[in-house]
Amino acid sequence: MATSNELLGPILKDVSRSFYLTLRILPHSVRTQIGLAYLLARITDTIADTNVASWKERVEKLRQFRERIRYTDALPVNFSNLAKYQNDSAERRLLERSHDTLEMLDAMAPEDRGQIQLLLETITRGQELDLRRFGDGDTLATLQTATELEDYTYHVAGCVGEFWTRLTRKHCFPAALLDDDEFLAQSARFGRGLQLVNILRDLPLDLRNGRCYLPADELGAINLHPSDLLDPNVWNQLKPVYNNWVQTARIHLSAGWRYTNSVPFDQYRLRLACAWPILLGSKTLDKLGETNPLQSEPRIKATRGEVRSILWSSTWRLPFRNAWRNLFTPA
Repeated sequence: MATSNELLGPILKDVSRSFYLTLRILPHSVRTQIGLAYLLARITDTIADTNVASWKERVEKLRQFRERIRYTDALPVNFSNLAKYQNDSAERRLLERSHDTLEMLDAMAPEDRGQIQLLLETITRGQELDLRRFGDGDTLATLQTATELEDYTYHVAGCVGEFWTRLTRKHCFPAALLDDDEFLAQSARFGRGLQLVNILRDLPLDLRNGRCYLPADELGAINLHPSDLLDPNVWNQLKPVYNNWVQTARIHLSAGWRYTNSVPFDQYRLRLACAWPILLGSKTLDKLGETNPLQSEPRIKATRGEVRSILWSSTWRLPFRNAWRNLFTPA
């Protein structure tokens, strides 16, 4: 119990302050499962992003970790070499405690454990594909088509929406009358929209790390090469492609808002947990529209005051249906 409290408390808070807010508001019946799934995904993300091992070594570590997640009798995975070189103390601590997260997973109810295993299988497959595509980032590489970008956003985020839905549907509102196929589809779009926001916001950083997620065929249609995007002065030329993906992100977030409003009205905690990332994502897109997003500084994100405003305004509006629905304007 003490171990889980530490992992889902100070450790999770240190590796993700924004998600920690969401976790705190979740119903108790799903808080541990979703928190643990986040920590496991964060471990794999740290492995995939570390620069102290080659991309091939990282792929192997991901494979080994996936195997241990899948089978309790698989060989243990040692992350000590990766951990000691992490500049981020929170991520280093999480890697050092990875065995504790696996022990928590082993102790889960079989159905919940299976959902987490399926989620991590999908995420790590997407991370491996990303590593094979971009390598060590020594040379700038890019996705080729919109289909590749859509596939990537599903593997690292759309599947999270599906996991969230299956878990909360089972534990929080199993008897609710819903179109489950549509509900699940909206949840995947919800996750993909949030990932698109991250991609659009982090474009300058990703470019400098050898990764371009904007499709090469779309850039070629406006006579741009991925390396051209390192120059903020090409922003006006890039606008049509970039703004099209901003609109796509808004459309996906709109699907997420429909999803949120399909959650039974009495599930206050779940509604807030869904609304907050949508409203923060929408605020980030608004900010991206007010600047040149190719500039690496300052990094675009909601201020603490804006975050507090979103939390407060959504919480007091929650009991009032019209005021609640007016929080977000669908695309």
